[in-house]
Amino acid sequence: MAVSESLQRLLHIRTLEEEQRRIALDAALAELHRLENALTAMRARERSGRDQVALASRSGDPCDRIAGIVECESARRGAQRIEARIPEAAFRASSARDEYLQKRVERRQVETVIEEARAVQDAEAARRGQQNTDEWFSTRRHARSAHRQPDKKLEIEDRKETASIPEEELKSNL
Repeated sequence: MAVSESLQRLLHIRTLEEEQRRIALDAALAELHRLENALTAMRARERSGRDQVALASRSGDPCDRIAGIVECESARRGAQRIEARIPEAAFRASSARDEYLQKRVERRQVETVIEEARAVQDAEAARRGQQNTDEWFSTRRHARSAHRQPDKKLEIEDRKETASIPEEELKSNL
C-alpha cells in the first residue's frame, strides 16, 4: 500500500492547522503575560502613591499628599480593571492550548498512518526484492544443471603416494 497523495495533503493541512493554533496560543499567552505585568505595574504604582502620601504627611505639603492619594486611587482602580480581565485572558489561553494540543494529536495520528503505510510498502519492496533474488538463483541453478551431462559420473581416483619419505626428512620435521 503506497502512501497516497491525499494522505500527504492531509498531513500538510494538519501541520498548517497545528501551526495556526500554536500562533493563537502564543498570542493568548502573550496577552495574559501582558495583563499580569500591567497588574504588577499598577500595584507598584499604588505603592508609590502611598509612599508619596507618607512623605507628604511628614513634609506637610497638602498638594503632594493629594497627588499621592490620587495616584494611589488611580492605580487601585486600574488594578481592579486588569484583575477583572485576567481570568478571561487565562480562559482564552487555556482554550487555545486545548485546541493546539487537539490539532497536534490529529497531526500525529496522520503521521502514524503514513509511517505504517511506508513500513508496509518497505516490507513489500523487500519481499519482492528477495523473491527476485531467489528466482535469479533458481534459474541460474537450472541453467547449470541443463549444461551438465547427467550420464557421466565423476570419478575420484584414490592416489596413493608410492615414493617413500626418507627417514632423515621425517626426523627433521619432528
